[in-house]
Amino acid sequence: MTWPKAVEYTRPFVVKISTPRGTGTGFLLYRLEGSDLYGIATAAHVIDHAHYWEQPIRFHHPNSQTSVLVRHEERAIFLDEQRDTAVILHSIGSKDFPLPAKPPILAPEKKCLKVGNEVGWLGFPAVSSSNLCFFSGRTSCFISKDHAYLIDGVAINGVSGGPTFHLNQPTQDVLIIGVVSAYIANRATGETLPGLSVVQDVSHFQELLAKFQSIAEAKKNEAPPQKPPPNPEGKDATP
Repeated sequence: MTWPKAVEYTRPFVVKISTPRGTGTGFLLYRLEGSDLYGIATAAHVIDHAHYWEQPIRFHHPNSQTSVLVRHEERAIFLDEQRDTAVILHSIGSKDFPLPAKPPILAPEKKCLKVGNEVGWLGFPAVSSSNLCFFSGRTSCFISKDHAYLIDGVAINGVSGGPTFHLNQPTQDVLIIGVVSAYIANRATGETLPGLSVVQDVSHFQELLAKFQSIAEAKKNEAPPQKPPPNPEGKDATP
């Protein structure tokens, strides 16, 4: 498996997420067999404001050049603010929004990559927001208490929520290890110098996957936001 082939495999799962406040990236996490129910994974801060204010969220699927506007009453959202991860459940006919029939493979539960492994991620950076771009770097460390990797690579506005993946050479599988959450610049000297990207792991997604059966059932279990999202008014919904 090569990186170009890994990108080709992952691209059909990726969507651009637009809210009244900004844009981010997401990917197909879940499809309920025999129905039109699907789940999109992203970073919580990409959609927390829209969730709190019950605003519409638009998904654009570049692979099929289709988009769908998802209103508050048509979806169920599950956020974990501490892990900065979220899943949006929605139902629409596959002809109207042709996502792949099966989602990508997640990294095994309670497993993390060793330091030094190369990973890649996809997203829609603000500098070229209409184009799905590829980035790569190596794992610098894994912080267990935060369920987060620090990655020696760049993450910029618009890429938040993008799938981060690893090539499992023995099995030739592409494994989703997490979602892009933030970029921490090095300001130790007062200047803004290159830093590290933060990628949240897939533990929240693993916990949710088995629980989704229908929008109605999900709505019953959906927890409303407990407080307004922390992002200040007027700031992009991206790191």
